[in-house]
Amino acid sequence: MAILSIVVVSLICGLSMFAVRGASNDQLEVYSWWTGPGEEEGLAAMAKSFEGTNPGVRFVNAAVSGGAGSNAKAILASRLLANDPPDSYQRHAGLELLDDVRSGKVQDLTDLYRQQGWAKVFPKGLIDNLTIDDRIYAVPVNIHRANLMWYLPKTLQDLGISAPPKTWKEFLAQAEQIKAKGKTPLAVGPEWTQKHLLETVLLGELGPDNYDKLWAGQLSWLSPEVSGALDTYAKVLAVSDVKSAAGDWQPQLDKVVSGSAVYAVMGDWSSSYLEQTKNLAWQTGYNVVASPGSDGVYDFLSDSFTLPTGARRPDLARKWLIECGSTDGQNLFNPLKGSIPARTDADAALYKNYLSWALQQWRDPKTRIVGSLTHGVVANNAYNAEIDSALGLFVQDDDQGKFARTVEQQYRETQ
Repeated sequence: MAILSIVVVSLICGLSMFAVRGASNDQLEVYSWWTGPGEEEGLAAMAKSFEGTNPGVRFVNAAVSGGAGSNAKAILASRLLANDPPDSYQRHAGLELLDDVRSGKVQDLTDLYRQQGWAKVFPKGLIDNLTIDDRIYAVPVNIHRANLMWYLPKTLQDLGISAPPKTWKEFLAQAEQIKAKGKTPLAVGPEWTQKHLLETVLLGELGPDNYDKLWAGQLSWLSPEVSGALDTYAKVLAVSDVKSAAGDWQPQLDKVVSGSAVYAVMGDWSSSYLEQTKNLAWQTGYNVVASPGSDGVYDFLSDSFTLPTGARRPDLARKWLIECGSTDGQNLFNPLKGSIPARTDADAALYKNYLSWALQQWRDPKTRIVGSLTHGVVANNAYNAEIDSALGLFVQDDDQGKFARTVEQQYRETQ
């Protein structure tokens, strides 16, 4: 059924794109997976602004829903293969874009960065993670944070726990106390959330320097440091509900909300869910800290847009990218999406509750920025897929050595 649905959507999109390309030349086709609450409204706000500053140009929203972006990516792949790109399309910032760069599907935007002065308003850590072979190929619209641990203050109070753990060793000590009270220490969801947990354990145990070295191939998966981190990860999984894992990240958080589980590690899209869907107030109803061992580190992911090779209107695409990177564009989008701007000069007054705290952390020059594994920043698509396969086996058989040997070998084979 999943394949059939993608084929049907492909046919529909193909017909609609035919109509788009047969229509007026004064239009911009932008392709994304932003169809959910908040993100759809944020995109519409930016589209309205773009049309306002470019009179006579129509913004064509070619968003495709479903599969957390997987449907959109599948259809986009077929369009790129057929040399029929939209004028701009969405990717996660970082090495998720590497295949498109190597195959010549996207244009170098380094000069646009110079013209717009973006290197002065995007943090260096972000610029470093956007750079591929000394060039930049995408413009970030927003920033999300991956290394976060969510909890309910009331649950900790009822358990007699004064504060969430600052290290994974402290978490494991708390876990014994939590289990004795009949609760689950850590709720997890499907495999991608377990991978998300893995990267936060690696970050907390290795520290940001070795974390970066691991993805750069400068620290071996077989090293004592990584072996110790993987051992910690296995212990963390052992006190989670991985054997009855939730079907997605929302029901993962639901266990924390109900009080049956105490903590969940998840990205900061959780704040919108907890506030808007669960009606919990920031800091009193729910709260969040950096995942253990990663205070002062911002494990980021970002939605970004590109200039495809062969775009019908590259001139309008560049104007759209300027909109995406502008203060006004990012301030229109992010409060609605539930994310923060990539720029460090945005109006802080627009960002409330969790987002206000996140923006302060992002802007702090002392904050260390690293990239997310799970969300496309630090590993190319082929390597990420191999990690997925190896991790699925690791979770089942708990064979740490086999996992480390596999991902070590696959790093060499997928670069």
